[in-house]
Amino acid sequence: MNPVTAHDYAWIRTSPLFRHMMGSGYTLTLIRGRSPREVLRAMGAEPRGTGEGTAGLIEADDAHRAEADDDHWDDSYVAGAFEAPGGGGGWTVVLGFDGGLGVPCAQRLSEGGRVVAHSSNGGKPIDLFHWFEDGELRTTFEGPSVRDGGSPDELVPLLRAVGLPLTPEGEHDENAPVVDGKAAVLALAERLTGIRVTESLLEDATYELGLVPEQPAEEWTGVVIDITDAHGRRLYKEWSYEEIAAASGRARAEANAPVVLTRDEPLAQDRREREPGE
Repeated sequence: MNPVTAHDYAWIRTSPLFRHMMGSGYTLTLIRGRSPREVLRAMGAEPRGTGEGTAGLIEADDAHRAEADDDHWDDSYVAGAFEAPGGGGGWTVVLGFDGGLGVPCAQRLSEGGRVVAHSSNGGKPIDLFHWFEDGELRTTFEGPSVRDGGSPDELVPLLRAVGLPLTPEGEHDENAPVVDGKAAVLALAERLTGIRVTESLLEDATYELGLVPEQPAEEWTGVVIDITDAHGRRLYKEWSYEEIAAASGRARAEANAPVVLTRDEPLAQDRREREPGE
């Protein structure tokens, strides 16, 4: 097994490209067994030719945003895809400065193969990791000690191996050395794909470009707050749509209720102390 760790990705903190990715918000998706054109078609992307390196991808994305209606900001963006050798066959690498939205069809693209993706939403501390296998979301997390998916604990040995601070049971390990979590996630992605992501790999590739349309909003059924602090303590609270609607209704009722002003009468003692005519 590839012994790569977070240390092998220390370059990201001195990379102008990675700084741009983190500032803009990005998703980097690695897809086994699918061609770049096939992936872009599955994403519903409108072909936009090719771009030389990340400079060409950024230029195409900036041009699209410059054309956008200033009165309506949407989440469409230009994605770039190219082929790369990896473990178990050919892979497609997809990079998009999408604010961390992620590839909408990743689960479907993983059918008969594998998809590994990581993202950041640009400036805010939300960094996600997803591993899909044969049409199933196996593991996803923001913080590695709070995992979800069909087999959330399957990657615990690998998470520990790349340097993330976990106990053998997958809990946060307060005694473990401090590690760059994003670098560790890139190392984890390499262990799952066999693809060493480097600055030159991204900067020098010829990208197939496609304009990915804004995805339709999904109907929501509730809100979940799920926060884990630096010590691994978790705050989890879930509200259903009905609970939120009822609370909103009560708030509106209170806000629209008539305001009744009352005037307090002077106390009897105060009335006796006053002189006539005051």
